[in-house]
Amino acid sequence: MAWFGIRVGVSKVLPPLPRATTASKALLQINLKVPCPIHAACISGSALRDKSKVRPAPFPYKTKSYNFWRAWLQDTTTDRFDENTKIVVVEGPIAAGKTAFAKSLAEDLDMLHMPEVTMDDFYINSYGYDMRKLDPQLPVGARSYDEKNFCTEPNHENTANFQIMKYKLRYSQYIDALAHLMNTGQGVVLERCAYSDFVFMETMHNAGYISKGARDVYYDIYKNTIGELMKPHLVIYLDVPVPLVQQRIKERKIPYEISSKVFTKQYLSDMEYFYKQRYLKEIGSHAELLIYDWSSYGDVEVVVEDIERIDFDNFDKYDPKMKDWRLTNEWDWNTARIRYTSEKDDLLTLFMIPRLDVPELVLNAHDVHKLNQVWWNAPGMKYDKEFNTDMGDTNLLFKTKKQDYRSTTA
Repeated sequence: MAWFGIRVGVSKVLPPLPRATTASKALLQINLKVPCPIHAACISGSALRDKSKVRPAPFPYKTKSYNFWRAWLQDTTTDRFDENTKIVVVEGPIAAGKTAFAKSLAEDLDMLHMPEVTMDDFYINSYGYDMRKLDPQLPVGARSYDEKNFCTEPNHENTANFQIMKYKLRYSQYIDALAHLMNTGQGVVLERCAYSDFVFMETMHNAGYISKGARDVYYDIYKNTIGELMKPHLVIYLDVPVPLVQQRIKERKIPYEISSKVFTKQYLSDMEYFYKQRYLKEIGSHAELLIYDWSSYGDVEVVVEDIERIDFDNFDKYDPKMKDWRLTNEWDWNTARIRYTSEKDDLLTLFMIPRLDVPELVLNAHDVHKLNQVWWNAPGMKYDKEFNTDMGDTNLLFKTKKQDYRSTTA
C-alpha cells in the first residue's frame, strides 16, 4: 500500500533483518590483487555480435544464495561478462513510447527488458492475490492507493506515501537488475529507474500534491539509499513536446488518465523541466547520454548504431563517468555481487527513516494493529513464499528458506 513503505517502518512492524554475512564480507574485503579481465568497450547490436560466442552458464541467483564460499570456490563474476554486460535506462515523459522502444532495444542487444514498475508490483503478492481486495476491512487511512487513485484524487493524504513507495519499487527493481547482470553477464534495459524518481516527487510537490515536510522525508530516504547502487552505463531520453504528450495520453484511452485533472500543461511542463534541467544534467556526468526527438517515434536500428559508437572505456580513473564500474579486482566484483544478490533485505532496511513529524506519513497505533491483522492473514501472506499450505504449497519438510516475501516488498 502506498503508505506502507514509511508507516510500517516507523511502527517497526518489520524489524531490520540481521546482517548474516558480516564475516563473509570481512573476508571479501581482503585485497588479493587479482586483476579483472579487460572487456570490449563498445556494445554490439545483433548485426555485429559474434553469434558463435557462448557465455558461461548463468548462476541461478533466484533460487540460490551467492555467498563468500561460492566466490571462494571460483564462481567468479566477470567471467560471464562481455561487451553487452551493461545497464541501459530508457527515460521520457508519459506516453512517449518507452515500452515498445525498450522491448525492441533489449531484443536487438540481447538484454533483459525490465518494464516500468507499477503499484501492481507491490499489491499483487507472489501467489497472484491482489491485496487491494482487503480495503473494505481496513481503516480509511490504511487503504490502498495506486496510479489510478493518484489520477483521480491527487490531493489525497496518501499521495506522498504513494510516491515514496514508487521510489522503493524502482530501487528494488534496480537491485534486481544489478543482480541479474552480475550473475548472468546479460545486460539489462529498464524503463525509468531509481535515479530519475525524484523528477516525479518534484513535479508533484510543485503541483501542490505533496507537502514540503513529505518532500523532505523523501530526500532523507533518497540520500540514505541511492549511494548503494551502481549508476547506469547509458541513459536514453525520448523527447516529446508537452502538447503531443497530452494527445498521446488521450490516444492510449486509459479512462482514469483521460479524465484526470493531473496531466495539465503546467504539470507536464514541470516534469519536462526537472527531467532536462536536473536529471539529465546530473546523470550525464556519470553515464553516457543519448537524446532523441520521439515526436514521430524513430528507428531502433539507428539508435543501436549510435550506441555501438560509444566507447565506454574512454575515461581515465579520475573521470566520474563509469566510475562505479571500474572495480580494481575480482574480489571487488564478487563483493558487489553478494551485496545485490543476497543482501537485498539489508539495502531495503535503509528506507526506515524514523521521521514522525509529517502527519500524512504516519499511521496511528490502532490502524497499524488492524492493518497487521488483515494484511498478514491474507492468502499467501502468513508464511514465506512456498511455505503456505493454504495456497497449495507441499513438501514443506524438504524445503529451505529462499525468500521472505514480506521483507522484500513491504
